[in-house]
Formats: sequence, structure tokens, C-alpha cells
Amino acid sequence: MSIEEIFTLIFRTLFYYFVVVLIFRLMGKREVGELSLLDIVVFIMIAEIAVLTIDDLDLFFGYGLIPMGLLLIIQRLTAWISLKSPLFRSWFEGKPTIIISEGKIDEHAMRTNRFNFDDLLQQLRENGTESIKDVSYAILEPSGKLSILEKNDHASVRNKINGLVLPLIVDGRIQEKALIHLDESENWLHEQLKKRGFNDVEQISFCSIDVNDEWYIDKKNEK
Repeated sequence: MSIEEIFTLIFRTLFYYFVVVLIFRLMGKREVGELSLLDIVVFIMIAEIAVLTIDDLDLFFGYGLIPMGLLLIIQRLTAWISLKSPLFRSWFEGKPTIIISEGKIDEHAMRTNRFNFDDLLQQLRENGTESIKDVSYAILEPSGKLSILEKNDHASVRNKINGLVLPLIVDGRIQEKALIHLDESENWLHEQLKKRGFNDVEQISFCSIDVNDEWYIDKKNEK
């Protein structure tokens, strides 16, 4: 390899290093454990394109910019659609799955998600949970992380929640499954919101109720 080729290789490596860093910054801040399937695919493809362009000195050094830019557009577009469409989000990124409910293990849910008892015990240990009997709910998130809610001794006004924080409204949309879980109607929800000074559901960014019957309501674009 000539001196000129060495300098070309160094230049391409530095160039695509900063390009890849810029693209990942534009894709948004997310922890590695929270990456969706699309994020992982995009990351792998961008890395492969960068390596191909760096390695083949006969290619124009900017050859990889077009496919990288296209992948960035795809990722941003699907992220935007996911924000607007819960149906698309659940289909594309997956939905949380309850592995343990009220202290009982759902073996069918574990098999469906290819989640075995070794995985369960490992994540319980990582959470600092001593025993499965201490778990009220364990929820397998789309990222593969297990969210664990341990049992508590106090009685709750909302026994139906039993440790879960239930989202009642997400991005202006009423979560019907949460109302079914509470055995309440949309009229009940509207009445509760009016008591708290909120008349328009579509103006609410997020609304939830917790185990202590406490409400959290966030209005859209509120500063």
C-alpha cells in the first residue's frame, strides 16, 4: 500500500466516523437496551456501508452518503409514525407482555416471547429481587428488559391496579384496555378529568392513575 493510499484510508475513516456520529445524533438519544428492531437494523446497515466505503479505495469517498441518508430518513419517518399511531407502534416495536401477574407466572407468555426461567431469574437478581414470591408484576418490555413491581404491604384504594401505574390517556387517546382493567367507562374518565379542570381529552399528552389513586395529567405543549 502506497503512502497516498494510507492517507486516503485515514481520511475516509475519519470522514465516516464523524458522519456516523452525526447520523446517530440525528436519530435521537436512546439507550442501547431501548433500541427498537428498526434502530438495530439501521445501525448495522450504516456500519456495513461505512466499512464498505472505507475499505474499497476505488469507490468515490462520498459513495455511502446516499444510502446512509436514506436510512436516516426511514428511521425518522417510522419514529414519527410511531408517535402518531399506537397501532403501528405496537406492530412495529412490539408491546409489553406481563410475565408475572399478581404473583402468578404466565408460562404461555414466556414461551411466546422465548423467555425462559433462567432469563427470569437472572433479571430478578439484577433487579435485587430475592425471590419470585416477592414479585407482584413482572412486565417484559419490547426492549427485552424486565420491569419488576414487588409486592407491598399497604392496602390500595385501587386494588385493581395492584402495583401498576395505568396509562389512561396517551397522546390524546383514551386507553380502552386500561378502562376495562379498572372496570370503568369513558364517561367516568371524562367526569374525573372535569373535576381536575380538564375538559378536552385531545389536549392531554399523558394521564395515568397509580396504586394510591393519585392522578398524573400532563397537557400538550404546556410550558
